[in-house]
Amino acid sequence: MGAYEAEEGPAGRAEPGPPAPEAGLTTGALARRLGVSPTTLRSWDRRYGIGPAVRADGRHRRWTPQDVAMLEMMCRLTSAGVPPAEAARAAKEGAGVPEGTPAVRPDGREPAAAVPSRAAGTLPLGDVRQECRGLARAAVRLDSAALHEQLEAAVAEHGLAVAWHEVMVPTLHAVGRKWASSGDRYVEVEHLLSWHVSTTLRRCTRPPAAADDATGVGPVVLACVPGEQHTLPLEALHAGLSELRVPTRMFGAAVPAEALTSAVRRLGPAAVVLWAQARSSASPPLAQHIAATEWGVRGARSQPLVLLGGPGWAGRPTRGMARPTSLREALDTLDGIHRVATQSESR
Repeated sequence: MGAYEAEEGPAGRAEPGPPAPEAGLTTGALARRLGVSPTTLRSWDRRYGIGPAVRADGRHRRWTPQDVAMLEMMCRLTSAGVPPAEAARAAKEGAGVPEGTPAVRPDGREPAAAVPSRAAGTLPLGDVRQECRGLARAAVRLDSAALHEQLEAAVAEHGLAVAWHEVMVPTLHAVGRKWASSGDRYVEVEHLLSWHVSTTLRRCTRPPAAADDATGVGPVVLACVPGEQHTLPLEALHAGLSELRVPTRMFGAAVPAEALTSAVRRLGPAAVVLWAQARSSASPPLAQHIAATEWGVRGARSQPLVLLGGPGWAGRPTRGMARPTSLREALDTLDGIHRVATQSESR
């Protein structure tokens, strides 16, 4: 009698034997392990026949260790720039080959598409969260669906501040280093990853409420200094402040000095955050000018607190201005300023 066939019970009735063990990973679990979207796995199965050997109930995919090895090779090859169709052929031929060894054809010859695991498409990430590796692989493959799903999952699981510092930033830095060391290669990878990070941050940003302006407390002004185009850190701060219900005005990239001064005078902000990624764009005179900008009636003039964000301010004279070193520190500082101003206004 087969191991999983029905057995006869004491009364002669057929009783179910022990259930069959799980055939392997589900599509969702494998997608998380590989850093791809479930949609991508289904597409590879449909287009290239690189699917699971076992399907539970004839429908649900279950991926065996051999399937996983095949998909890992597929991911390495596509990350190295091999076209998916060629990568699928090589992965199917080399399924079960240990990582780092070339795939071998049945006749003993190495397929042209096979590459070592440390392919040109991998990114040097170092000691980071596992989510960073999956995100980096998805970025190199230009896999929008996987990027979207993994970024959303990181924020949902860890919260905005941790997802920013421990998932988004390390991956962005790794892509930037790869770009810098590879000439013009990987520019498209950085652009796609940046776009999806920005999209995720904006999706996390609560819409402004009319009640925010009814308190009489000035908002927090967020602006990049003139010539500065890197807005992602400000977008993360904007999203975090919206979660705390701190009113903001986001002006984005490369705000002209005159426009920034005008906005400060018109809004009477509780604080102004000036972001400078590069030392060449960080201007202490501009920061001092904004800090000295006044508004209000004579005898009751007010000035904003200026926070300087970004590596561009390192080594620059910033006396009397705050220099938060992390998103969490900036959020705590600005939330505290808003609370104190709100309490003062209510007295």
